[in-house]
Formats: sequence, C-alpha cells, structure tokens
Amino acid sequence: MNSEGYGRVATGEVESSDTNLRLHPEHLPAAENMKRAAAKQLIEKLYFQLMEGCGNGECINEQCATGRKSVLTSNDAAAQALMLVRSSQAKLCGIRPVKVARQGTDLQSPSTSSQEEPLNVILRAPGKSMKKVDFMVDGQGRPWTWVMGEHTDDRSVEQILEEEEHSKAIPFLTEESMYEVLQRCEQQNNYSELIRTIGHVFSDPAVLNRSFLLPVAPPKPDDACSETPLCKEEKRALEGDQDKDTDSTQVMEDADCAGAAASDAAATAADAVAAETTDAVAVDVAAVRRVYARLFAIAGLPFQDSLINAMTSLAQTLRFEAKYNGTALERAGTHALHAFIVLMEIPELHSTEYLKAALPELCRAAGELSVGARAQLARAWSTYDAARLHTMAATLQQLLTVRIVDAQCARGYAVADDDTVQAAAKLLKVVFYASLVSGRFSPAEQVAAERALERADDESMADFFQGAMAPKEAKAPAEDALARALSVHVVDCLAPAVAHAHFQNDVLSDQLEADRSFHDRFAVDFPFLLTIQAKVQGMHFEHRLRMYHERRFSVLQALVHDAPPNPYLRLRVRRDNIIDDALVRLEMIVMENPADLKKQLYVEFDGEQGIDEGGVSKEFFQLVVDSLFNPDFAMFTCDPDTHMVWFNPTSFETDRQFTLIGIVLGLAIYNNVILDVHFPMVVYRKLMGKLGTFDDLKDSHPTLARSLQELLDYEGDDVEDVFMQTFRVSYTDVFGANLTQHLKPDGDKIPVTKDNRQEFVELYADFLLNKMAARQFRAFKTGFQMVTDESPLKVLFRPEELEVLVCGSKDFDFNALEETTEYDNGYSKHHSTIRHFWEIVHEMAEEQKKSLLMFATGSDRVPAGGLAKLKMIIARHGPDTDRLPTAHTCFNVLLLPEYSNKEKLKDRLLKAISYAKGFGML
Repeated sequence: MNSEGYGRVATGEVESSDTNLRLHPEHLPAAENMKRAAAKQLIEKLYFQLMEGCGNGECINEQCATGRKSVLTSNDAAAQALMLVRSSQAKLCGIRPVKVARQGTDLQSPSTSSQEEPLNVILRAPGKSMKKVDFMVDGQGRPWTWVMGEHTDDRSVEQILEEEEHSKAIPFLTEESMYEVLQRCEQQNNYSELIRTIGHVFSDPAVLNRSFLLPVAPPKPDDACSETPLCKEEKRALEGDQDKDTDSTQVMEDADCAGAAASDAAATAADAVAAETTDAVAVDVAAVRRVYARLFAIAGLPFQDSLINAMTSLAQTLRFEAKYNGTALERAGTHALHAFIVLMEIPELHSTEYLKAALPELCRAAGELSVGARAQLARAWSTYDAARLHTMAATLQQLLTVRIVDAQCARGYAVADDDTVQAAAKLLKVVFYASLVSGRFSPAEQVAAERALERADDESMADFFQGAMAPKEAKAPAEDALARALSVHVVDCLAPAVAHAHFQNDVLSDQLEADRSFHDRFAVDFPFLLTIQAKVQGMHFEHRLRMYHERRFSVLQALVHDAPPNPYLRLRVRRDNIIDDALVRLEMIVMENPADLKKQLYVEFDGEQGIDEGGVSKEFFQLVVDSLFNPDFAMFTCDPDTHMVWFNPTSFETDRQFTLIGIVLGLAIYNNVILDVHFPMVVYRKLMGKLGTFDDLKDSHPTLARSLQELLDYEGDDVEDVFMQTFRVSYTDVFGANLTQHLKPDGDKIPVTKDNRQEFVELYADFLLNKMAARQFRAFKTGFQMVTDESPLKVLFRPEELEVLVCGSKDFDFNALEETTEYDNGYSKHHSTIRHFWEIVHEMAEEQKKSLLMFATGSDRVPAGGLAKLKMIIARHGPDTDRLPTAHTCFNVLLLPEYSNKEKLKDRLLKAISYAKGFGML
C-alpha cells in the first residue's frame, strides 16, 4: 500500500481512494446528529489504528502503528487521534474488499488463502436477515471480526452476528424489555448484557428519547404496512443498482420487508406518542421509577459505572445539541427533553459517584437549553408531587454545596465565575418554577386587575407632581425570562408546592456575601437560592454603588458648571420641629430633582455637633416614625388588639404628605436603616403590586376577620335571619362619626344570604383594604417607588421578606449576639467585666434589651438574619469610674469602663440606656 491509498475523511462518511470503500451514515451508530456520530467513529478507528496497526507489513502510514517506528501509550494515542480529526488530517489505512459468492447460510471464502486477507462478505445466519461483515481470516481459517479496527478472536461468525444483531436491535427500551434483560442476567448470574444495554441506551439521545414512552394503541396492521418505508432492496431497485445478485435479492426481500415492518411499526407507535404529547409529559415516569427501583436493588450495583459513563457522554451530546440546535429542540416540545426527565429520576444522583461528573454535565447541558425549552421542562416537572420536587431540589442543593465547599480553598474563587454552580443553579431554577406552577395562585381576574393597576400607577407618577420635574425613567431589573415564558410571578403564588425555604442554600449565601459579587447579577438571577440576610447585604452593596456613582457625577457636574458640589442628600432639622423640617426639605428635593433621593443621606440636628456616619440617620428615622405614626397626627389608625397601623381614609392631610411618608420609608431601605413601624403584611403585598383579599384581613383586622369567617362557616339555611346583614357596611371617621358604604348599588336593600355570603365577604375585604384608603395608599406607594424604582427590590424580595427588610427580625436572641460580639482595648470574652455584662444583659426584660440595642447601635430593631449579623464591639473605656457607658452608634461600638464590681456596672448601664438621648447628651 502506498501513501495514495490512505483513507480520506468526508462529511458524514469515510472514503478510501484506492478501494472506494465508503462508510455511509446508515452504517454509523444511530444518532440524531450524524456528523457527530461520524466523528466519534473516526476517532475510535484512528485510535485503534495508532495502537494496533492495520496488519499490512508494507504500510508506510505514520498514523498507523504498523507504519511508524515509535510506540504510543494509550493516552498519547487518544490525544493524537483527537487532534488529527479536529485538524482534518486523519488518514485511515485502506481495506481491499473481495467479493465472495453467497449461497445459503455457509460462509464462502477463498480456500487457497493461507495468509490473512480482508474479506467483505454477505451471509445469512439462521433465522436472521442478511448482514454485511468485514472480517479477516487467519491461517487456520478462524474469523477475526474487524470492529472499529480492533480484532476479536475466538468467536464463530454466528456468535459475531448474534451479538451485533442484539447490539443494534434496541430501537428503544420499555419497562417490559428491561425486565426481560434483568431476568436473563439474574438467571445467568452475569450482568454483562445489562451493562451493555444501559451503556447503549443511556449514551444515545435518539434511543433514550424513544424509551419509556407513555403507552398508546398500536397502529392497525394495514396502516403499518402502507406506512412502512421501502426496504433496502426496493430502494436499490428504484435507484437502478444492477450490480447485485438477483437470486440473493429475491431471497432477502421478504425477510427484510417483514423485519422492517415490525421494527418500523414499533417506531411509528413511539413517534405517535411524541407527536401527541409535545406539550405534556411523554415519559412514563411511573415506569421509569419502577425500573430504577428494580435496578438499584441489585447487590453491588454492577451497572453503575456504565450508567455514569453513559450519562456523562449523553449529557455532553445534549449540551452540544442544545447549544447549536436549540431552535429545533424547542420545536420538538417536551419529547426532546425526554432525556432530562429520565435522568433526573435516578435515585442516587445525590451520591458522590454522580456528583463528581455525571450530574454536573447534565446541569451544563440543561443550562444550554433555550428559555422556551426550560419552560417546557418546568411544565413537565410541575405535574410531579411535592415530595418528588423536594427530592430533586435537595439533590441539586447537594451539588451546589459540595462544589462550593470543595472550591472554597482555591485562591480567588468566586461563585459567580463557577460554571458548575451557574449550571446547577439554572437547573434548580427550573425546579423552583415547577414548584410555583403546581402551587396555588391568586385568581386570574385578580392578577389582571393588579397588572392594570400597576400600569396606571406608573403612568400617573409624573402627573402626580403637577408639572414638577418627574423622576427619570426607571432602570429596574427586567422581568425574569423564564417567569415571562411561564406567565408566572413569584408574588402571585400564594402557596408553592415546595416551601421557599427549601430552595435557600446557606453555604452559597455565605460565600456570595464573602465574594461581594452581587453586581455580577448572580443574586438577581437566582434570588430564591439566597437567605434574606444575603439579599439584604447584596442590595445594600448595590445601593452603595449607586451612591458612589451619584457622588462622582455630582463632582463632575460641579467641575463643568463651576458650582459647589452636592454629593449628599443633606437634611438639616430641628429636634422640636423635625416633621415639618424634614417633610418641607424632602418636598423641595422632589420638586427640584428627584434623582437626589438616590444620594447617600446625611442628617444634621440643629445645634448639635454630631457627624453622621450612620448613627445620626438612624436616630432621625426613629424620631420621624414615632411622630408620623402617633395617633395625634391622625394620618394612621391603630388597631388596639394588634397595634397594627392602617391608613386613615378620613385624614385631613394631603396626598403630598402621604407621598413624603413613602419617601421616608424608601430612604430607610435605601440607606440600610431598620424602622420601628407596624404595618400589617397586606401593606407590603400592596407595595409589591398585589391587592388585599379576605385572607389579609386576618392580619390587618383580625376581629372583623373572625366575624366574617363565622358567617362563611355557618351551616344553617337561615343566614339572613341570624346575621341580619345587608350589602351596606359602616365605619367611623377620625372624629368617631359613623359613615356607611354600599358594597353594591342599593346595597342596603340586598340581604346577605347563604348563596351570596362569599361575594359579600370578598366585596367587604376589597372595600376595606383597596378602596377605602385608595387615595392615601396610592400617594404613599408613589413616594416609596421614587426611591426604590431602580432598586432590585421586587426581584429579590417577597412581601414577607420585605417586612423583615423594613422592620427587622423579631428574634431577640442575645445569646447569638454574645457569640458574635468582638472586644477591643484590653477586653476579651473571659474578662470579669465582660462576664458580668452578659450576666446582666440576660437578666434584663425585653424592653430593657431593646433600649440597650438603641443605645449601642442607634436602633432597637434586629437586622435580617438575627442579632448574629449585628457585629457589635465592646471596648474598654478606661479604669473604674463613676462615668456612664457611652457608644458610637455609627459603628456599633459600646464604650464600657472597667467597673470595680457587678452592682456598679448594672447601675451605670441601666441609667445610660434609660436616659441617653441625642448626640453629646451624656
């Protein structure tokens, strides 16, 4: 053989120029992507050629072990084969085919051949269709099959044909066929067939996508015959191929057509399932789970390595197809996502063996899916029960945790840059939305009304200021693409299938806080993964970046216009007139330039020398809130049982006053200050775009809610006589006068009956929570949005989390505060003064503990995440003295003298927290 006889690689086939031997796509392994399959086969052929050679002693091909002088290791051969194929320089040694007559079932070969000669024959095994086999015969006449260039001896031709027939006779798997394989393996006590079957099916997307489909009625025999494609000999006849033996063609025709009809009929049935269930779950999930249960009950799991390898290979193929053929995949519907559904049912995905390679590769493949394909996958999983969704979420959480813990030691590691974490988070996001889709939602008509109200509020924001400079166009984070594709919003889901807390990952949240990589959009893209404290810190970091931008822009503007810079939002107020001073100043800022609200707040109390590093602002907000929510101010009403405040619909204050209160609330969030406000949960839901419902009355008006619930639960038919209620309700104004409201036209003439009581309850709740104080709340919300419009607030937080963000946690765990407190200037946790201090603190009443927090930090509220997140410092402030303790509230530093005994420490500390007020008072 000379160099001109080397094989030439073409797209979809391998061709030898001197023998004209072609390996057409129909000879390659079944796969949807023929080019990929051809490349894979070529790499394998080239690898064995580099390792074992072609057997031709005259071969001079340097890419053949026979023709080269040096010997390659298996790793070097694999690497070289891959590089040669990628560079299109692969050369295969040619094989010279020899035509042999075919008679009956006997193998015909030249009897004079005493040397190894490559033969190309067609023979018929008993009861089987004709098969073409390339093989070589040694001097003793033993056949050596050529399998990807690898010689396999000690097998008869019949055994070779039977094994090849079996390996290619698996168009797809069913529960029954898998049980048959298992039964044969158990009878023989040999699981080789099971290992081969799993390796074949679970490594080939085309085969796996046709496996474990929901059963359908098989097509009629007549239809199957009429729909059966032409057999090979019929195609050859139509193509005019006259170079075939007439007798063998006639012998083969019936057998091939019958075999093709049976195989294609089954394939047609499988395709029918896919065609009819593109938007539903085409997988027989129950059957898949039963099969897995049977498989993983086998002692020793002999198939597991084969399954892991096949799953890894399959995931890489799926990733390639999703990345470069995503549009076709999305058009194919849920059937094309079949593999993800089947593989995610593996019960041991959480184990170390799968977490190392197989599951990460599957996540990367899912990460390449289009938004539409991920939405289809979420809809498919939304049909699962809550327990299964919880298990899937826990498995992916395990992958995230293991990956982050293993990588934390790496220098410069950041969560946002880890592609494994990103891929796992994307797939977990699909599970999260599946949990939402299968949960309980607000009624569709209510959601539509809420969207319309949101649009109306946005359009009227500029008009509200009656020609004043309106806020510039908001740049809030865009709506999540997957949520838009599913038409699902987190805030609309009243009860997901799996609780939100099960999706939060503490390890990921802690690492993200350490990375400060919030600006890399990881937190915005995956807020469901984060704890509330991580979200708060992330949003605070984002606000700080915006404040820095405003300071820089202000300095540049001053340089350009030759004016003094104004980098801060400065408020100078008097303690005895704090409300008027604050609201007047804020109103001026809103009228002149609302963008100044995005600057860092800097508060000055008239006549005091305090420099605001955060502590003065905290005191300012607390004083403003105490005044605004005072009943004497009459802007809010207070429920005597719950101490919750609500908007006073008969208040004499203008809309501007409520707008400015909303601005104060927004500024507190923007400047990371916790407020002592007592709004019911419905206020935070309404700030997030929802409407109040009867369920919200249980929190805002609990006494009324109990009465209405009794009306709904009453089982008698005499509702009208017992309750004597009409569709007219009454309420009192700020002066105690009784007012009435008709819930329907002529409501005083419509009695509440057993049939219409549900309507009455809904209308009553709508009036109290949405209509009665609509003007006041709309103005309040407008002011709030003027500060938070560009904040990722709505993306990150749910209403219940927004309440914690505004008011802080309700968990006053001073043991956690003791564990995290640091000491300075000679103190340590073992110092006698410190031990006495904590003994005194733990003996305090709750109100005294709140006073201590106010004294040391400027706020009596607990930050999100609990007191462990406060990071208080206790510093020694000189020797024993009669002076009281002091504090730097800006930095949470308590200055504590080294008192001589516990009694003196307690006396000095209680006086300090009871009478201290304002800067420089003590």
